[in-house]
Amino acid sequence: MEYTVQKLGNLAGISTRTLRYYDEIGILKPARINSSGYRIYGQSEVNRLQQILFYRELGISLDHIKEIVTSPSFNGAKALREHREKLLDKRKQLDLLIANVEKSIELTEGSITMSDQEKFEGFKQKMIDENEQKYGQEARGKYGDEAVNKSNAKIKNMTQEQHEEVTRLSEDLTNTLAEAFKTGDPSCELAQNAADLHKQWLSYFWNEYSKEAHAGLAQMYVDDERFTAYYDKNQPGTAEFLRDAIHIYTGMKK
Repeated sequence: MEYTVQKLGNLAGISTRTLRYYDEIGILKPARINSSGYRIYGQSEVNRLQQILFYRELGISLDHIKEIVTSPSFNGAKALREHREKLLDKRKQLDLLIANVEKSIELTEGSITMSDQEKFEGFKQKMIDENEQKYGQEARGKYGDEAVNKSNAKIKNMTQEQHEEVTRLSEDLTNTLAEAFKTGDPSCELAQNAADLHKQWLSYFWNEYSKEAHAGLAQMYVDDERFTAYYDKNQPGTAEFLRDAIHIYTGMKK
């Protein structure tokens, strides 16, 4: 069956403007343009649109989706199986959060007691699942399954006080790094303080620390566009600055 932009948009629940944009950026081209100048989509395009919307639902950027679906090695059936696994993981996460809310309601009503650790289980699992979704493949490839699994277990066992401390450290790191960046000198005292705060922050997630791994992670902030975008969102060049500061801090600067 074939569809015009209007019909495909109605079928998928998205706007014709979105479909035209997907055409413009090359992520979803129509099968053909008919004699009246209308975009016409066939079954292959319908299947690709489904894949694109699955990836969007999982929070993946359009640029990354384009790389995936236009790759010569892209396997539609394999991708669907992967989608299924990720959606099942997401359902587990939602089920845990729902159970957490239900327990909190019962706690508020006085019908049960609930430990402080139980109150934060859903949020900690959400953090783990989001990290796995965004960076799990790279982290497991770089550090191995055992290291990542131990890190996830450490997050799960984090107390409320530790959770508050790691949040504070993250805020301190962001503020210190922003001030240090203004100096333009990754070896200055402020920049080295930022590198030390980064090490302290890592200690809440890593099972054990090494200078080599710290320096390698800092390099990944520059090599991986997702990390770079996160650190550069307010000031371009921040990811490289942090990388340089950490390499000086760890003694790994070449």
